[in-house]
Amino acid sequence: MSKPVSLQTVIEYVEALSTEDQDLLLEVIYKRRVEQRRKEIASNAAQTLEAMRIGTAKRGTLDNLRADLLSDQ
Repeated sequence: MSKPVSLQTVIEYVEALSTEDQDLLLEVIYKRRVEQRRKEIASNAAQTLEAMRIGTAKRGTLDNLRADLLSDQ
């Protein structure tokens, strides 16, 4: 794997791009972040469904959740 580049270096490279290329870069980064988040959500959903399937998921009301969270303190 290549050596990581500092954030400052990346900023300098981006500033050297044309306005159109900067706009395109922002769009590409945004779309990739959205896709990455969608994958995270799908993974979390799959884990939750699996926990429900095998019976390890917790269920309850908001009050149950509060009590559970407060009991961990």
